[in-house]
Amino acid sequence: MDGADTRLDAATLFQRHAEFVARFLSRLGVAPGDLDDVVQEVFLVAHARGGYVPGPAKPTSYLGAIAARAASSYRRRRGSQLQRHAVLSEDLHGAQPDPVQILQSNESARALSHALAALDPELSSVLLLVDQEGASCLEVAASSGTPVGTVYWRLHKARKALRSALEAHERGRVTPVRLRKEVR
Repeated sequence: MDGADTRLDAATLFQRHAEFVARFLSRLGVAPGDLDDVVQEVFLVAHARGGYVPGPAKPTSYLGAIAARAASSYRRRRGSQLQRHAVLSEDLHGAQPDPVQILQSNESARALSHALAALDPELSSVLLLVDQEGASCLEVAASSGTPVGTVYWRLHKARKALRSALEAHERGRVTPVRLRKEVR
């Protein structure tokens, strides 16, 4: 069955895209302990809507738009701004990086996570769908019912804000002090 030609029911969507939805929700700030419930919420909405109907949006864009609204509802229910938990699922093959590389990588991930957390949820969801998941602006617009010009504007604004936040973080970073070896 080709997803471009046929309607996909919620069960099929879940089988094919649950991992994407969980990863996307995590990047939008859903805490790991609440992830299963919010993923279920997304697929309940997809089921209530009759699944995915082929059109300009891909199934991932369709689910991403539902997930963005579910994450927003989740944050409202929680009543506070939650720290975003970026799930880093890099597969390390070969030699292990040295501890300095690990620290630098963790610091970069933390900086990116904080910068994304500072963005408006509408901006971060568009940015993640387009830049991280490869959706087109037309797909995001079609799946969210937003004019494509608004999606382009949100993407531009999100990239600019993210860049500014990362640059500010970099400027504020304290250079590590090197301890010199004392000679006795």
